[in-house]
Amino acid sequence: MHTSDVAFTPAVKGIQERKGSRDRYARMEEKGGWPDRITPDLAAFLAERDSFYFATASAQGQPYIQHRGGKPGFLKMVDDHTLAFADFAGNRQYITQGNLVDNDKAYIFLMDYANRRRIKLWGTAKVVEDDPALLARLADPDYVAGRPEQAVVFTVAAWDVNCPQHITPRFTEAQIAQAVAPLQARIAELEAQLAVRS
Repeated sequence: MHTSDVAFTPAVKGIQERKGSRDRYARMEEKGGWPDRITPDLAAFLAERDSFYFATASAQGQPYIQHRGGKPGFLKMVDDHTLAFADFAGNRQYITQGNLVDNDKAYIFLMDYANRRRIKLWGTAKVVEDDPALLARLADPDYVAGRPEQAVVFTVAAWDVNCPQHITPRFTEAQIAQAVAPLQARIAELEAQLAVRS
């Protein structure tokens, strides 16, 4: 077993073989494969993210993806194999929770559009409803409008970094504000100089 077997099923490996990429991935597997622990680099990447996509599937295999968002770092590292986040009361459909009852396989997809980076994490997940200490650890004290209903705990099986190809850079309001602040300061300085001359 290799950590990448979580994604590289026999069918996938057969297609890789047929299309000529299996040798490259076999070499990667021989060198230890994908990491299954949260490294300091991954932890730093997670601490900067303010959103991610969370995928589950029903017992019948029907996939479901949710966008999750919060303050940077709301997806928290519990230990070097485990991540968790507060699950706030929302539309109360409970599709993710229902899927995890029948099928604990889950997937997290994180994007850093500004730096054209993306990370994929495979693993298992569970919903924890009765752990006030965990919820207190995960809740954002500044988010007074939200009520954490439960926690989602994700155990990492493997993770990989995707190439930046085809990622269109996008920037948050905060990133744009930081980039234009020197320009705004210079404009204010020039306007002040013009006002003195007039």
